Amino acid sequence: MSTVNPLPLWQPDPQRIAQAQITRFQAWAAAHHGAPAEGGYPALHRWSVDHLESFWQAVTEWFDVRFGTPYARVLGDRTMPGAQWFPGATVNYAEHALRAAATRADEPALLQVDETHEPRPVTWPELRRQVGSLAAELRALGVRPGDRVSGYLPNIPEAVVALLATAAVGAVWTSCAPDFGARSVLDRFQQVEPVVLFTVDGYRYGGKEHDRGDVVAELRRELPTLRAVVHIPLLGSAAPEGTLAWSDLTSADVEPVFEQVPFDHPLWVLYSSGTTGLPKAIVQSQGGILVEHLKQLGLHCDLGPGDRFFWYTSTGWMMWNFLVSGLLTGTTIVLYDGSPGYPDTGAQWRIAERTGATLFGTSAAYVMACRKAGVHPARDHDVSRIRCVATTGSPLPPDGFRWLHDEVGDDLWIASVSGGTDVCSCFAGAVPTLPVHIGELQAPCLGTDLRSWDPEGRPLVDEVGELVVTNPMPSMPLHFWNDPDGSRYHDSYFAVYPGVWRHGDWITLTSRGSVIIHGRSDSTLNRQGVRMGSADIYEAVERLPEIRESLVIGVEQPDGGYWMPLFVQLAPGAVLDDALLDRIKRTIREQLSPRHVPDEVIAVPGVPHTLTGKRIEVPVKRLLQGTPLEKAVNPGSVDDLGLLRFYEELARKRA
Repeated sequence: MSTVNPLPLWQPDPQRIAQAQITRFQAWAAAHHGAPAEGGYPALHRWSVDHLESFWQAVTEWFDVRFGTPYARVLGDRTMPGAQWFPGATVNYAEHALRAAATRADEPALLQVDETHEPRPVTWPELRRQVGSLAAELRALGVRPGDRVSGYLPNIPEAVVALLATAAVGAVWTSCAPDFGARSVLDRFQQVEPVVLFTVDGYRYGGKEHDRGDVVAELRRELPTLRAVVHIPLLGSAAPEGTLAWSDLTSADVEPVFEQVPFDHPLWVLYSSGTTGLPKAIVQSQGGILVEHLKQLGLHCDLGPGDRFFWYTSTGWMMWNFLVSGLLTGTTIVLYDGSPGYPDTGAQWRIAERTGATLFGTSAAYVMACRKAGVHPARDHDVSRIRCVATTGSPLPPDGFRWLHDEVGDDLWIASVSGGTDVCSCFAGAVPTLPVHIGELQAPCLGTDLRSWDPEGRPLVDEVGELVVTNPMPSMPLHFWNDPDGSRYHDSYFAVYPGVWRHGDWITLTSRGSVIIHGRSDSTLNRQGVRMGSADIYEAVERLPEIRESLVIGVEQPDGGYWMPLFVQLAPGAVLDDALLDRIKRTIREQLSPRHVPDEVIAVPGVPHTLTGKRIEVPVKRLLQGTPLEKAVNPGSVDDLGLLRFYEELARKRA
């Protein structure tokens, strides 16, 4: 595995290495904290995981993290789950996100872009003023530390202001994108019982306006804990009766007051779906996210005040939260609200040109779509300011690396990164001082003791194993909401290898130190970076009287594509005709998410189960990826082995 690509596709030149913040950090950490002065990134990484407390102390000092009260020690208890970071310290995330307002008065903090592709700036002082005004109004509404504040919002400046004002107050932010249907949103928000809801009247996507008035009305009816609903007239409609107008809450000239909260005080709730039950409501801390994102964005992404940071994302995906954290480094962040391919496939490159993006983040699927459509970014656009193209959502295939190198620039740093909603960060990915090899992530991230393990917990090199993390990370969840005994949290990550985080990805650590991700080792659906559990699909589809049972599978394909078939066992007398096909797709689009409409709907003789009655998803996924039946499943665990022959034969025909 490690000798497949002996020559790198790209190598940073000596000047780039010398100027990288991670190089300067290593020299400083060597002088002040005992880090190795020589040996480059591999030596720094080894030190960062072997001396975890020294490393994270160095991060807080290097980035001048301001503690309201000092910490007693860096790591009080390192047991996973439940590691205690910086006990005794108080901090505020929003205070750090707005620090650059003091020194960059005339520069944009945000560049708002819609489908016209014309950037509209929001300066640092204006962002700080709006946050101050809104935070004061939230306090006037009775919002207190620990209360939940929710947003049903697209990727617009108002969403950033609302998040930062919530954090300033010490309340807990949570958001969903407005393309989510009411049921999907309620499955998330009802768990956390928000007291304030920020909403839009609709959104624009693909050249069309999408009214969300009915969905907002349903959310208001079904969220009884709401004390206030704030209306943002994106499509220009009047505020519904009983709502507050956004402009009234953000017009005052008020200095923000930053509540100093404990390091492990909740910052936001993100949602990630397993295969059964409601989406997991993942709680991450103000301090943990602050230091993890400073490390990730400042050191790994090499972002600073001169940069412009674009990532195509929605507020329903962790990458939006990650994008907002670009503000921590003094970087201008680009907020694009619209279709990734409107009016044509090259749209995101046009946005990069118009905004002067220096770090261009997108999905592997978009890169492959550009390649397939014959897009030529460097020929048709000025993309000369892009230093790095970063991709996530799924592994970037080798052809994607080659296409970016050939069509964007031969001196282009290509950073395929991999992490998860669960930590709102990366386990492996961007390192500005290391070479890039085709099809590989550059290295595990600092402070992340990333390993590949076999089923018995033995480490593997140059072989496929389970992605595990053997040291705590500050941004690991505090807990899941409504998981009082912590059992769901424990079972999600720590049941397979006690005390060690198992993420659910297949991974290879190469002997050169790079990383290869092979996709999910579980059955979570990952569509365009937005993860959804199969249970959501089943609940919606199986309400249709014609559907007896269903099975949905997300299959990562060798060319970088993602095939998501829905298998349906029909009720007696039902026929999978065009009318039923349309109703199935419409049900998923309207009740869940347009992203999760299946690529194909296939009638099957039956759905296989375990002996305890659980649908067999992972073995079917393995069959569809070409794994022989005898290796894909334990025959003794299946209620009807004959049913699996159907899926095995389908895989053979597709191959």
